[in-house]
Amino acid sequence: MIDLYTWPTPNGRKVSIALEEMGLAYRCHAVNLQEQEQFHPNFLAISPNNKIPAIVDQDTGQSLMESGAILMYLADKCGQFWGDDRYTTLQWLMWQMGGLGPMLGQVHYFKKYNAGKSVYAEERFFHEALRLYQVLDQRLGESEYVSGAYSIADVAIWPWVSRFEWQGIDLADFANVKRWYEVIALRPAVQMGYDQPMYMNDIPKA
Repeated sequence: MIDLYTWPTPNGRKVSIALEEMGLAYRCHAVNLQEQEQFHPNFLAISPNNKIPAIVDQDTGQSLMESGAILMYLADKCGQFWGDDRYTTLQWLMWQMGGLGPMLGQVHYFKKYNAGKSVYAEERFFHEALRLYQVLDQRLGESEYVSGAYSIADVAIWPWVSRFEWQGIDLADFANVKRWYEVIALRPAVQMGYDQPMYMNDIPKA
């Protein structure tokens, strides 16, 4: 049994989707970010960086924070979802962790939540988002999924793309991303994982 501490954000949804895809038994614990539960001492004992998601694997005693590390751990635990090549999967996972996620997060912050407060920041991060979507679109024009077969890299990237409306992105401008997004959105495990630890909204339609 794995205890998952999470909230319905892109980073949180990565792990709940992975657990559903892998068929691993888990219990979901909501960490309400609006009520700052991520700063409670019990949660900080598991996730010292006060970020969701985090897990405790009751089978092994292993606790982990950071969604990328958790995805790698779970893929190793179940022996699946490494795509066609482990290092290609790691490459795209790191691309999401170091680029796509942080940059789209800045787009959300400046373009959605603080529109008009810094035109420079809005334009800077939006143009970087466009560049990253172009990188992803090119890759998905070469391969059905980012690492050949469906992998933890897709699981990491997809929840961030699912907020394309927040980013002011029209997926019609990125045909390969749109195809990939829609295919993954139909997966039952993705639909189940998306609604953890509770239903927040329907999966956006491209």
